[in-house]
Amino acid sequence: MASKAPPATRHVISINDLSDAEIEKIFEMAQGFLDELPDPNFSYRIGKSTNIAPNHILATLFYEPSTRTRLSFESAMLRLGGNTITSADPATSSAAKGESLADSVRVIANYADVMVIRHPRDGAVRLAAEFSPIPVINGGDGSHEHPTQTLCDLFTLKKKNKHLKNLKVAISGDLKGSRTIHSFVYALARFGAHIDPMPAPGMELPAHVDRRLREEYRCEIVSKHGDDAAGSIDALYVTPDQPHQQSLFSGPEVDYGVVVQKKVDAVYVTRFQKERWTEKDQAYPKIDAKFLKEPKYSQASVLHPLPRVGELDAAIDSDSRAVYFQQAAYGVPIRMALISLLLGLQKGKPLATFESGFEQPKYPLYEQPILTGIRCANKNCIVHEPMEAQYVRNKFNIVKTEFSPQPRLRCFYCENDIDDFVIAHKKNHWFTEDADGVLRAANQNLKDFVFFADAGQATEAGFHHRRNSAEPKAQAEGAKSS
Repeated sequence: MASKAPPATRHVISINDLSDAEIEKIFEMAQGFLDELPDPNFSYRIGKSTNIAPNHILATLFYEPSTRTRLSFESAMLRLGGNTITSADPATSSAAKGESLADSVRVIANYADVMVIRHPRDGAVRLAAEFSPIPVINGGDGSHEHPTQTLCDLFTLKKKNKHLKNLKVAISGDLKGSRTIHSFVYALARFGAHIDPMPAPGMELPAHVDRRLREEYRCEIVSKHGDDAAGSIDALYVTPDQPHQQSLFSGPEVDYGVVVQKKVDAVYVTRFQKERWTEKDQAYPKIDAKFLKEPKYSQASVLHPLPRVGELDAAIDSDSRAVYFQQAAYGVPIRMALISLLLGLQKGKPLATFESGFEQPKYPLYEQPILTGIRCANKNCIVHEPMEAQYVRNKFNIVKTEFSPQPRLRCFYCENDIDDFVIAHKKNHWFTEDADGVLRAANQNLKDFVFFADAGQATEAGFHHRRNSAEPKAQAEGAKSS
């Protein structure tokens, strides 16, 4: 009898790589790792020491500065009874010699059982996972995502409120450059919370994050003042009930009128991401005692992923609503639980045997060599890193929803969207702006096509503009029969 194939290596690059059931399992296991400290002046919880990982090694590969993420992961592995190795300064690693991330990952995978990566390029950790035979965890990649921080955030909210569904969460500060915020809002939308954006001027949620919340997470925009503010920053994202929500996140039914007026359950503060902005002198909101005196914040927990650099007044540290140091302390038991599940260190299901990922639409994947056709428009995407040129591809999911009749391209690595492009037929050398018509006629047979940024790029590559609308259908059908 043939042996059963081993499960595929599980990676955690996005919060959406974890299903609701997996998040529930992580929280359940993290609860078992909590340990109360006896000092009443320092009552935050840390992870209990165990010895379930004596023969396992965690590698931390950090290309950007970190305190909490790197040290909490290393502490988590040590408290599990394992060991750690680290490369915390790119100046002292082979990256300084020009080694690619892909090569570094393939080498380090020989030295460890699980790997955590932080990188300044959006989508870098997704690329790394393609070359790693061991689990890769995203410790923050550019402005893309920071999923384990979101696990800590959700766990903190749940500990304070007993549930997540229909909570009203205000998010303040740099919503554009903060990867923490991007993971966080996706999770909040999934679990039925109501998101109240309070961005600094010019730092609203990126357009692709906003659209994804509205179109794919079915968030509705509700004006806070009763006027037609849909799509403005002065509005509330309200997530309707969805069948994938689990009992962990149970709560009352949505009443939009009440949601707009209800008290805020939590204020999530984030710093100005100065490393991602060229302008350094920005007007920026500050959360202090005066801000929290507003009646709607009377019971609001104050969260911050830290570090803070002036946007959160230290004077409120002693306020019972301030939970950010507790939130940071939860990083150890949360990451202990995630490592345990990825490595299958305890009885029960490891993550590899769960149904992987949040249930999302399965979009077709287009893939071409990096020098062929359209490239990701996000200049900080890993595809634009010269050292990775021989490993990255032009990879895009073709996204089409009921709200957007025309397809768009979503970068496989950084998840930024491209709305405008042309599609060309490789064999017959024509191109057209009617990507939707061509793809429907070809039944999504992507191997016959190449995408270009515009007509000029397609013409330069040797393609001609199609002459009539019947041509794509006829030639697509010919391609299918050949």
